[in-house]
Amino acid sequence: MAEATAVPADDLQRYLKLAQPDGDVKLPHLGVVGDTYTLLLTGKDTAGRLSLIDMHVPPGGGPPPHRHDFEETFIVLDGELSAIFRGQKMAVKAGETVHIPSNAPHQFHNSSDKPVRMLCICSPAGQEEMFLEIGVPVATRTTAPPPLSEDEQKAFRAQAEALAPKYKTELLAHA
Repeated sequence: MAEATAVPADDLQRYLKLAQPDGDVKLPHLGVVGDTYTLLLTGKDTAGRLSLIDMHVPPGGGPPPHRHDFEETFIVLDGELSAIFRGQKMAVKAGETVHIPSNAPHQFHNSSDKPVRMLCICSPAGQEEMFLEIGVPVATRTTAPPPLSEDEQKAFRAQAEALAPKYKTELLAHA
């Protein structure tokens, strides 16, 4: 039987954070790979323990195959997406949750004709910093980022690949 330990004292330097993705103009809404990511909680809010991102993924949206050294959980609120985990494809529907262990190759893709809304929890925090660095600010949680030409897409991919090691992320040819 494990020995009981005392719960640490309340850290009065930390505060409650209320995130209102459709009404708080201070929340960053970022266009990343054609999707829109709203940063609800960052590592600064959670002492580095986790980040929480509200993701709006339009039809055809989703990141390229990748892997990273943190845990990632997706909670699908609306719509349906395809998730590929270690090469295995599965459908994830509204009301379902999928957890990706650290370092595992994966990606998600919206192959439907309707937008997907999901929450993404990254633990520990840090991925949101990469999104802040590469994302394009947009007006709202559902505002589409500006379309990129083929050359702009190549430049974005090159920038993401260059920054990926800083955020312990690797972009892959396929999941």
